[in-house]
Amino acid sequence: MTEAGWRECLGELVRAYIRSPELQRYFSVRMTKARAAIMVTQQSLYVRHRRDCWAHVSANCPVLAVKQRILEHEYDEIIRDEFSQYGHLELIIKQGRSVDLKPEEILNAVPLPPTRATLYVWGWITREKSWIEGLAALTVTEWCNDDRLLSDLGGGQSTRMAKKWMEDMGFTWKQIPNLQAHSKADEKHSDMFLPFLREFAGGGMEALTVQAAKESLDLNALFRKGIAEAQEMLPA
Repeated sequence: MTEAGWRECLGELVRAYIRSPELQRYFSVRMTKARAAIMVTQQSLYVRHRRDCWAHVSANCPVLAVKQRILEHEYDEIIRDEFSQYGHLELIIKQGRSVDLKPEEILNAVPLPPTRATLYVWGWITREKSWIEGLAALTVTEWCNDDRLLSDLGGGQSTRMAKKWMEDMGFTWKQIPNLQAHSKADEKHSDMFLPFLREFAGGGMEALTVQAAKESLDLNALFRKGIAEAQEMLPA
């Protein structure tokens, strides 16, 4: 498949994901500080687990150029980029303060059962499947924040959730730095690995790689559904 072909293929999967019943439920929950706090704590677990998953892919991959690109990606996430001088976990902690969460409450968060289950499976995919399948499973989740792809559907995941925080709780962009950053940063991250999909996911690996991306989006939908279910248990 060409690079343009991969862009179209993954784009169609992501557009189906954003229209899924799980995501519609995720976006329909009226946001309060207590409900938003659930999202922050579970997102912090997701973000920290992602660092392990990318390390698995890098360890499994023999291609130096891919390892270098993963390091570039992880530098943005862990060290610094234009959105934070201390990595993206700092943005989550800052956003947590807006909903009255202390840093230790975020860092010591307990995963919801769906969070625990989906993190286990993402870990297995990136550790046990081929590196190109693991790479596809990770990169496709960042496409979920790409406003270029999803503008006609209300925007990417972070942009749509940012609107909810602002509409339901009266927050400003300054109070939601993690959502603000990922509504922009993941456009860059969406493009980073397309050349490697074109080069290394050919032949018999193509269908397996597409399936890994689809399974990852299914996991992401379950993760978001779990957050929505927990939020709905709290008063609006």
